[in-house]
Formats: sequence, structure tokens, C-alpha cells
Amino acid sequence: MTYIENNKIEEGCVFCNAQAKTDSPENLIAFRGKLAYVILNRFPYTSGHLMVIPFAHIATIEELDALTRAEMMELTSRCTTELRAIYKPEGFNVGINMGEAAGAGVLGHVHIHIVPRWAGDTNFMSAVGETRVLPESLEDTYKRVKSAFDSIGKQG
Repeated sequence: MTYIENNKIEEGCVFCNAQAKTDSPENLIAFRGKLAYVILNRFPYTSGHLMVIPFAHIATIEELDALTRAEMMELTSRCTTELRAIYKPEGFNVGINMGEAAGAGVLGHVHIHIVPRWAGDTNFMSAVGETRVLPESLEDTYKRVKSAFDSIGKQG
């Protein structure tokens, strides 16, 4: 009940609203590039479910300029590198859902999902109980991912 009572539906684009806030466990932004950023999914399929999002509020990848698309792909690659080091996944689902018919949860602001996967990581809870079970809190995931991106920034 605490989660429901403390999480009201916000107005406007959730991604634009997040990028306007200071980076913290509240907005879940782990890294900011020049044209795009990395954020944890607030409703993850697995621990470490990240998204790469352009700062510009644009609906589709073909509307993005080439530099933004390139940075988003580089950040996607970097996400898989960091997630491999943190969680040791056996694979990844990487994808973009554009439009309501494609399953986009946030219409109008294109984003790339990076979902770490392990053999047998799905079970009856998702299918039958419509519930996801995660082995760590979102706050702990944020700390681990943010720390990984921060350490890379200090090296480069």
C-alpha cells in the first residue's frame, strides 16, 4: 500500500520529467551522455533492466538525428558491458517498442530496453500471477549500476 499511496500518476512525459530532476534513486538516471541517458526501468522485468533514452522528446528512431541514434547505440553497448560485469547474465533482450500496437508503454518518447536474462529466469509468477519477483530492490540495483557508470567515467 505504501508504494501505491506514494506514487501518484505524474503529468507529462515520465522520461522528460525524470531528466529534469537531479540524478538519484528518485529519478533512477545512472548516466547522462550528450544526447541520451541511461535510466533504470521503474517496473523491471529482471534486476538490471535498463533503458537508453534521448533527451529530445521524439517518438520514433527515424525522427532522431544520426548523432543521437549513434550515441544511443553506444550507450546500449555500454549497458550490456556494465550489466555483464555486475550480474553475469547469460544473455540479453535488447529492443525498441514504437507505437501502442508494438507494446510501447510510453508513447511519444522512443527508448531502447536492455534486459539481462538467465536460463530459467521466467516462471509461473509472471504468467499466472501477473507478478514479477526480483532478487534485489530497485534502490540496490540503482547503486550498483550508477557506481559502474561512475567508475567508467573516471577512467575515460
